[in-house]
Amino acid sequence: MEEWVRPGILSTSVHVLIVIIVAVRVIDERPATGVALAWLLLVAAIPFGGAIIYFLIGERRFSHQRVHRFRSSSRELLDAAIHEGLVQVDWSRHPRAARNMDQIGRKMGGSQTVSPSIVELFSETDAVFRAMIRDIDAAESSVLMEFYIWNGGGIADEVLEAVIRAAERGVSCRVLVDALGGRPWWRSQQPERLRNAGVLLYAAAPVGLFRTFVGRGDLRLHRKIVVIDSGVAWTGSMNMVDPRFFKQGRGYGQWIDAMVRIEGAAVAPLAATMLGDWVAESDESERELLAGLGLKSVAPQGSIPMQVVASGPGESGETLLLMLMELIGAAQSTLVLTTPYLVPDESLLRALRAAASRGVSVTIIVPEKVDSFLTRYASRSYFDDLLDIGIKVYQYRKGLLHTKSIMVDETMSMFGTVNLDMRSLWLNYEVALFVYDPQFAKALHSLQKSYISESDLLTAERWSNRSLPERFLENTLRLASPLL
Repeated sequence: MEEWVRPGILSTSVHVLIVIIVAVRVIDERPATGVALAWLLLVAAIPFGGAIIYFLIGERRFSHQRVHRFRSSSRELLDAAIHEGLVQVDWSRHPRAARNMDQIGRKMGGSQTVSPSIVELFSETDAVFRAMIRDIDAAESSVLMEFYIWNGGGIADEVLEAVIRAAERGVSCRVLVDALGGRPWWRSQQPERLRNAGVLLYAAAPVGLFRTFVGRGDLRLHRKIVVIDSGVAWTGSMNMVDPRFFKQGRGYGQWIDAMVRIEGAAVAPLAATMLGDWVAESDESERELLAGLGLKSVAPQGSIPMQVVASGPGESGETLLLMLMELIGAAQSTLVLTTPYLVPDESLLRALRAAASRGVSVTIIVPEKVDSFLTRYASRSYFDDLLDIGIKVYQYRKGLLHTKSIMVDETMSMFGTVNLDMRSLWLNYEVALFVYDPQFAKALHSLQKSYISESDLLTAERWSNRSLPERFLENTLRLASPLL
């Protein structure tokens, strides 16, 4: 046997060739340096297996047709629902950073601030769903819903019955649920009950073996949006689940969420986002939707200006990240953030450290326990970087804190579906509200303070006492954080 064809030498040669091929592809894709190095390390360290993982989830292979359909339909639907008067904002009444974020959103992602709106913050599951049921029961023309997870049980079933009642009295009802996030629900009897009542229903971002090889199976529809009659909208962190009936017995308690109910100008971009997703996933056209839903121009209400940013692969580029950095950079006195998953990219981490170093009181509230082993330990690897600059880290002990929010100086806020991790920034389809209003910021700050009251402050002294194996595990998984 020739020397070069011996099994060991042959497998090593093939492995080296695979590493070179992947390296060329990574360089051509031009990801962030940390992401590129993480992938190269994984592929080099795990012969053959690392390359398989890379080709499955390493490249952001998304459907360009989906992106085109989403962009064109959401823009057309937004133009049909909004008029010139709803995009006029007196920026002299707001911090300069608000105008900066508006310009970033316009130029980078096509998301402009609309005004005025009424925004009401809800933090109790029963209160959210009771109010949502009232809105659905009052619907006259349309009910539009999209969620990452729908789970049967408890008060979520009462929402389902409200949607069925609406469809049976002739209201046009359309529901999108992520194919992977809602997989157990899709196997239940509830989807068939909705369809039998006349609800149009699609599984968003379907998964399968063929799709895995031509695209990415982990690019998920993570948005949570409900729009009723073009007049009321809901969004926030809450899936269509009753936390008392969802993933119990996992050891991290009930999920803790918050939602907002909106009337006025901001209903239009939320409706356009949901319907853009609908057109991208279904066979309906924009014209069929406009004809069948009875959409009306949104009437101004209240006084709050708000920017709705829909982000996702191919949809918005760096818009969301740049707006988050501008928001954090605008803090002068107080910055409070809540997130279930804290795996920031280097630019966000530096923005947080910069805020603390210039004297801003920075507080981050995270759950004590989360539902992902990898994310839990990768998140903990960042605590040293936060604590050593004076950032306060609170660990919420009453459940899995799932609310995603940022409050700056009780003047501006971010609220929505976006976690402070790289999955939300680059891989998932998300929606974020940038709210330029002191009253809402104060209400959000009050909610954040209630979370702090049920949390434990993580001190540098206590954190430094963790074991060496824990430190090693955290720092090892931090290397993989760009891939989580």
